[in-house]
Amino acid sequence: MEVYIDPANKPPDNNLVWAIVSTILCCWPLGIVAIIKATKVNTLWAQGDHTGAQKSADEAKKWAIYSAVGAVVFSVIGIIMAIVFGLLSNGF
Repeated sequence: MEVYIDPANKPPDNNLVWAIVSTILCCWPLGIVAIIKATKVNTLWAQGDHTGAQKSADEAKKWAIYSAVGAVVFSVIGIIMAIVFGLLSNGF
């Protein structure tokens, strides 16, 4: 049985850039997971596991988003804590 792969059929975007950016600028533990998922995309594609490659690309994007959201949440909590402690130290 011969398998024909269309050369125009390209692997999905591995979202590696977003994974790296989210690791550097955001919540690094979640960004590391995104990098690991992103690096698997091309390997899975080359092995012929197109479904697995797409799933890994989707998961890399998901974890990069989680990292960015986590950074925003922690930043907001930090700002609120700074304001509260600032008010408390001034005798509010």
